[in-house]
Amino acid sequence: MQAILNSSDFGGNNRLLIMRKKTRMISLSALFTALTVTTIYFASIWPTGQIGLAAVASLFTAAAVIETGLFSGISVYTASSVLCLTLIPNRTVAIIYICFFGYYPVVKSLVERLKGTVLQWVIKLFVFNSALAAVWFFLRGLIFEFEGTQHSALYIFVGGSIVFLVFDYGFTKVIMLYINRVAKHTKRI
Repeated sequence: MQAILNSSDFGGNNRLLIMRKKTRMISLSALFTALTVTTIYFASIWPTGQIGLAAVASLFTAAAVIETGLFSGISVYTASSVLCLTLIPNRTVAIIYICFFGYYPVVKSLVERLKGTVLQWVIKLFVFNSALAAVWFFLRGLIFEFEGTQHSALYIFVGGSIVFLVFDYGFTKVIMLYINRVAKHTKRI
């Protein structure tokens, strides 16, 4: 009878560790999703800084990728995107988050595994400009509130690419700060 009750005979310790990891992943994903939706909500009600707060919201997806992996980051992005479109009154901010910032930590994590800095930058710029082109051609009226000239698109794409490069550099610095100051303490949880 004692042998039946001994959980280590059935791999109980391994199961317990697996359950603990899954519980940690689910709870952190839920926390990061809630923080993302809250940040997007604040961005939607404040008259200024909407794009900046949408960028800040992407840090929670990055934290999910760092803490528990790519699947968790994808889960946070997907859940927060659906919740933002459902709950947030100002859908423009939600669309900016979904189209530009929400998925970027996952893409960044995958791209930066590749060798060659030039290749990484080319892929990142391609992804950004593809998203910008999709928004420009399909959602322009929701995000861009001006009637421009024929050259407006060129200015938007060149200026957007420059701003994106600055964003990526700053985002990398914030991620490194998170890894060095926060992530090493959260692994114990």
